[in-house]
Amino acid sequence: MWEMRIARLSKKTLEKIAKETTKKLNAGKVIACPTDTVYGLIADATNKKAVKKVLLIKGRKETKPLPIFVKDISTAKKFAKVSPFQEKYMRKVWPGKVTLILESRGLLVKETGTQESIGLRIPKHKLVQLILQKVKTPLTGTSANLSGRPPLSDSKDIARQFAKRKYQPDILVDAGKLLFSRPSKVIDITREEPRILRK
Repeated sequence: MWEMRIARLSKKTLEKIAKETTKKLNAGKVIACPTDTVYGLIADATNKKAVKKVLLIKGRKETKPLPIFVKDISTAKKFAKVSPFQEKYMRKVWPGKVTLILESRGLLVKETGTQESIGLRIPKHKLVQLILQKVKTPLTGTSANLSGRPPLSDSKDIARQFAKRKYQPDILVDAGKLLFSRPSKVIDITREEPRILRK
């Protein structure tokens, strides 16, 4: 697992890292990356092999949907059916630590588990936003940990957890220990009344 350190870097350097990371994502690589919540496993959500590798890394079944990062609301509307009310709700909570469940258009690879419903989020993290602008595809946004274990906020813990496993992230973007944050709140807005699935 190749590591890139990003703590306290300038905007210019972040741009450089985002550019390099985008090349890796376009080549089907899986990257453990800091987000505005915890470290996540990001990969091209339109690439079947890349998404399969995310599942293998986590030891996760294909039946459980993966959350998806998008760069903006226009992109969200390409992959989910969005009503005027839902768009208004999106603008209220995004970018930020909220994943919204919507009716899917079924356009992503089936390995994402998003054929019927889809969980979307615009993260509020400079590096992830830069990557999303450059990569031009939705990205997986699942936490960088083994399935069933707690999410990780320290790059050292990620390196230890995956060190001896057959499947591991291709790259670890090392931002050290992130400020404490829980995974994103998950809200189902497929009905008239939004329903909180995870606080």
